[in-house]
Amino acid sequence: MGLLKDRSRPGRKRRIEEGKVREVVERTLQEKPPHATHWSTRSLAAVVGLSPASVQRIWKAHGLKPHRVRTFKLSRDPHFVEKLQDIVGLYLNPPEHALVLSVDEKSQIQALDRTQPGLPLKPGRAGTMTHDYKRNGTTTLFAALNTLDGRVIGQCLPRHRHQEFLQFLRTINRQTRKELDLHLIVDNYGTHTHPEVTNWLAKHPRFHMHFTPTSASWLNLVERWFREITEKRIRRGAFQSVHALVTAIMDYLDAKNAQPKPFVWTASMQTILSKVRRANEVLETLH
Repeated sequence: MGLLKDRSRPGRKRRIEEGKVREVVERTLQEKPPHATHWSTRSLAAVVGLSPASVQRIWKAHGLKPHRVRTFKLSRDPHFVEKLQDIVGLYLNPPEHALVLSVDEKSQIQALDRTQPGLPLKPGRAGTMTHDYKRNGTTTLFAALNTLDGRVIGQCLPRHRHQEFLQFLRTINRQTRKELDLHLIVDNYGTHTHPEVTNWLAKHPRFHMHFTPTSASWLNLVERWFREITEKRIRRGAFQSVHALVTAIMDYLDAKNAQPKPFVWTASMQTILSKVRRANEVLETLH
């Protein structure tokens, strides 16, 4: 592993023993502190007899970041491969004379108003907003992302039931050309398979439903659009009413539709399956 120079004190240079470097790396990878979920530079430094700055430099040299964690969940859907092939095929080789629509709902969007006015951005200081807020109600955003051109059919409704989903399907039906088949990519939420929804779809054969595997919402491109509208319009907004929130959402949608830009799917089925296989192998070694 080599030795590292310790610059924790100005004007002093000494080398960290290789044994200490190895101890820091092994403890970081294999142990946890007795009363915390992960090491900090101070807690580990106290155990191994180094300065926090030395521990930080060892972590940096070995690419260790114990303060960070990434979430994941592998799908256990028995039909994962078939569903993956179906959806990736729609993205990479869409059918002719049809639209591929990535459909989902962003439920319980809160109309939050801050308790005090924030300060504007200025040189040397970030914009500010209060940490507390007033709740002024919620709305649910139903969205259908056209994977070809990036346009979005959107509708805000007060609740998130099969009745509202049916209402949104009728909106999609009205706002798309009647001669085109519609391939909708949706998740496994119960409203999408409700008997009334199934009956309506049977009477509208141009609608074709394609379900993502369980625990694989990342396959649905509209989730990427939801993240964008959340970051750019909702999260830092202040809304005195649900009406103000809905107006902001629809204004954002109209502006984006005026200059649409599609999200381009690039991952092949083989690439995804390879990553899933490696993840499963790692999990099996841990259990």
